[in-house]
Amino acid sequence: MRSIIQELAARINMSYDEFIGEMRKRGCSEPTAIKIWRGEHEDFKNFNDNDIYLSNLRKAADVLKVTTGRLLPK
Repeated sequence: MRSIIQELAARINMSYDEFIGEMRKRGCSEPTAIKIWRGEHEDFKNFNDNDIYLSNLRKAADVLKVTTGRLLPK
């Protein structure tokens, strides 16, 4: 099963390597970028404004050119 990130990346023809590279350019560590790619952030329920995961999701949203809300679990 694909993560939200993988689905959105596929829509814009972005590969795994491109996503990880773009996340690294924005200051995200490679292990964290990989976790986001895998959808491990989807297991969290309570994000707050200062949460490191939310900060990295904002970077992912920028990479994928979507709003952060699209990446949050429902």
